[in-house]
Amino acid sequence: MTDRISVTLEGGVADVRLTRADKMNALDDAMFQALVDTGETLKTMPGLRAVVLSGEGRGFCAGLDMGNFAKMASGERRGGDGLVDAPRTPAGANRAQQAAYVWREIPVPVIAAVHGVALGGGFQISLGADMRYVTADVKMSILEIKWGLIPDMAGMVLLRGLVRDDLARELTYSGRVLNGEEAVRVGIATRVCEDPRAEALAFAREIAGRNPDAIRAAKRLFALVADASPKEILMAESVEQGALIGSPNQREAVMASLEKRAGVFAD
Repeated sequence: MTDRISVTLEGGVADVRLTRADKMNALDDAMFQALVDTGETLKTMPGLRAVVLSGEGRGFCAGLDMGNFAKMASGERRGGDGLVDAPRTPAGANRAQQAAYVWREIPVPVIAAVHGVALGGGFQISLGADMRYVTADVKMSILEIKWGLIPDMAGMVLLRGLVRDDLARELTYSGRVLNGEEAVRVGIATRVCEDPRAEALAFAREIAGRNPDAIRAAKRLFALVADASPKEILMAESVEQGALIGSPNQREAVMASLEKRAGVFAD
């Protein structure tokens, strides 16, 4: 779609790749915009069933481009520039936050395939996905404290529900780097894979073979869990299930299961 991100759609699966490999997919202005634009496009893409997000080259994303830190050190970039007074999405995100949060807003499952590094902003982008498949030797960190900063790309929102509060604080205060095994153990990553992208694409294709109405309904329900009351969640379950039962795609899912064949689902 741009010189920063490529998108290939096959069988309902969008294979999204960060393509600034010479800079380990670091976040410059063009990359921020490409992430937002790509995510917004995927929200309404016809036939979309699942998304795999990965990075080309030696790592997923090394975080903020070093040129931004040079501007901070020189005083060229000062506090509040484009942050507090920036335009915001209906959910309340500025552009940098939306680069990570937009993946949570996509109505189908998003799997981040993470190798090499996911540091700082790159780590927060991976948190926007529904799941994170990682290599054993990956390096993941809330690295902002190294530069005298806090995570501000929706990291606080996206970490909520993944790890205990005390652990989130420890990782934020320290900038400690986690490998794949520890990331899974504490709840940040979903699984360790020899080839995260291959396994993510395989699972995305499996998702693409399910009733897309049910998959999207499930994602809407998960979006409620963090903030809604039990009463609201219970009612939402009933509303979503009521819409699914007897619908064309749900009937097709039943028939495909009974006839032991792949389902043929409509958008």
